[in-house]
Amino acid sequence: MAGIYKAYDIRGVVGKDLTPEIAYRIGDAFARLLQAKRLVVGRDMRTHSPDIAAAVIEGMRDAGADVVDVGLASTPMAYHAIATIESDGGLVVTASHNPGHYNGFKLCAKGARPISAANGILDIERMVAAPQGAKAARRGTLSTSTMLESYAAHVARFATLARPVKIAVDCANGMEAYTLPAILPKVPAISATLLYDTLDGTFPNHEANPLKEENLDPVRALVKQTGSELGVSFDGDADRCCFVDESGRTVANDLVTALLAPQFLAQRPGAPVVYDLRSSWVVKEEIRKAGGVAVRDRVGHSFIKATMRANGAVFGGELSGHFYFADNHVCDSGVIAMMSALNLVSRSQQPLSQLVAGLRRYHATGEINFHVADKDAAIADLKARYKDGRQDELDGITVEYGDLGEREWWWFNVRASNTEPLLRLNLEASHAALRDRKRDELVALLGEPEA
Repeated sequence: MAGIYKAYDIRGVVGKDLTPEIAYRIGDAFARLLQAKRLVVGRDMRTHSPDIAAAVIEGMRDAGADVVDVGLASTPMAYHAIATIESDGGLVVTASHNPGHYNGFKLCAKGARPISAANGILDIERMVAAPQGAKAARRGTLSTSTMLESYAAHVARFATLARPVKIAVDCANGMEAYTLPAILPKVPAISATLLYDTLDGTFPNHEANPLKEENLDPVRALVKQTGSELGVSFDGDADRCCFVDESGRTVANDLVTALLAPQFLAQRPGAPVVYDLRSSWVVKEEIRKAGGVAVRDRVGHSFIKATMRANGAVFGGELSGHFYFADNHVCDSGVIAMMSALNLVSRSQQPLSQLVAGLRRYHATGEINFHVADKDAAIADLKARYKDGRQDELDGITVEYGDLGEREWWWFNVRASNTEPLLRLNLEASHAALRDRKRDELVALLGEPEA
C-alpha cells in the first residue's frame, strides 16, 4: 500500500497497490473519518472502476454510512453531485490522467470541499493500516441517483455565447465523452466536432494528459481539418483541459487564466481571482487591469479552493489546466472552462490567436524538471545564493528581482513535486535574453534537466 496516499488523492496500480480489499478498507476509514451518515460515490470508465467502486461502497456501508451511488461520473460531475445531494461528502473512483492500469479516489467533505493529505488522506492511511474495527451496529443503505441531466443543465448555464462558434474537442476516451453529449444539445450555438468520444478506460489512442504537447496533436489536426475557431483536449476524468487556437498553437494555461479572469470580474467587480505561483506575471497584471484583486497561491487544487473560499474569489486558474469557478461549488471543471472560452471568442472580433498574442509579452521557460537526490538541500542552497532577491517559501522557494513596469525584471520558483521525485523550475523574465541567461544559471546549479 505504500505510496498510494498522495498529496491530493489516493492513487496506485490496480492489483498491486490497490485491490478491492484495500478499497473496502478505504471506504470504511473514509466514512469513519467523516463520521458520515450519508456519502456520494461516482466512478470513471476504467475497466476496474465498477469493482473498486463496489468495494469502497461496501466499506462505507459497513461503517454505518448510507451511500448514494451516482454511477458513471466525471470528477466535476461527482463534485456537483456531492455538493447538491444532501450528504456528508463523497468520492469519485478515478486515476485522472494516469494510464489504464491505475485507479484511485478523489475525496471530498460536505459541500465538495477537498480532502487532501493536509486534512484527511494521511488519517485514512493510518486507519487502513490499523487493525480492522468492528462493523457499525446499523449497516448503511444503498440507493442510486442519475445526475447526468442535472449536471448538464448546471454546465449549460455557464454558456452565454453571442453567436455560433465552431470547436474541435478531443475527449481522449475519458469521461468528457460521457458528459459532453448530454451538455451540447442544451447549447445549440456550439458546433462541436468530437474526437475519441467513446469511453475506453484503456486509453487506446493516446494518454489522457493534455499537458503533454504530443497529446494535443490530434486536436490540432482536427482544428485545421474542420476550420474550428479553437480546440480543447480533456484529461481522463475531465477536471482539466488545455486549449489550442485556430492555427493549432497551444495556449498556455496561465494565459487562459489571464484571458478568462475579466469575464468573471465583469460579473463581480473588484472580486479576488486566485492563480498559482508558477503563472506568468501577466496574470496578476491582467487581473488588476480588470479591477480585480490578484491572489497568488501555492500549487494544488485543495489549496486553491481553500484560498478562494477564504477570500471570496470569483475565479481561479492553475498552470496545470485546472480552472475554478465560484458558481461551480468553488470547484474545477474542464467543460466550464471550455464554455467560458467559447463565451469570450463569441464576443470578440478577433480570433483566439490575436486575443492571446497581447498576453505573450513576457518570456517564460515553462516547467523544467530535475532529478535531485536531496531536494531540501538544493532549495536551501538556492535560498542562500539568491539572498539579495525578494524571497518567499509559500511553495518551495520563489525569488524575485525587479517588478512589473521596470525595464528589466525576472523571477523563478523551484518546488518539490507532490507526486514525483523531482524539483520543478519555473522562470520568467522581462526579455528573452535575460530569461535564457538566468535559466542557464539555474540549470548549472540544479543539474541536467529531465528529458
